[in-house]
Amino acid sequence: MNRRFLFVLGSSRPDGNTELLARRAAEQLPEAVEQQWIDLAAHPLPDFEDLRHDSDHVRPTEGNVALLLDATLAATDVVIASPLYWYSVSAHVKRYLDYWSGWLRTPGVDFKATMAGRTLWGVTALAHKEQEVADPLVGTLSNSAAYMRMRFGGVLLGNGSKPGDVLRDTEALAHAKTFFTREAPLARFPYETE
Repeated sequence: MNRRFLFVLGSSRPDGNTELLARRAAEQLPEAVEQQWIDLAAHPLPDFEDLRHDSDHVRPTEGNVALLLDATLAATDVVIASPLYWYSVSAHVKRYLDYWSGWLRTPGVDFKATMAGRTLWGVTALAHKEQEVADPLVGTLSNSAAYMRMRFGGVLLGNGSKPGDVLRDTEALAHAKTFFTREAPLARFPYETE
């Protein structure tokens, strides 16, 4: 399967620091790698309704839920580009990940088996100089990848608050040039030893 990257933009504002950093990293991908960009603010998902104990799961065929399900299933690599909001992912991204729970039970999708072995990446901009404040966001993505038996490529971190600030973060821009080039390991929960 040829690589196909899905960039899921989770910011509340267009062209924010996180998106700028994600686009810098994406510029380094070979031309043959397909890219699809979906802005969750422009393609909002309705509130997630947990129906895991109901039997009426139906595959969505239209609207933003169907768009995101199909794009996610088609991707070899899913990049969550979420600013650090209250030390974790944005509400837009959290809702998208909540939908993964429903897709696990959608007939004919086999979501977990389909996503197993694919790669989850993260990109975030934060206002703190101390990058460890992003640990909850990193944990959310890493544990989500572990549950799905996906690979986890880590999170590209950049510093910026005002629009365009991240373009002055020379360390983040240098890391963006090679971020997608390494082999991502299989994600593991912190308690897993093998």
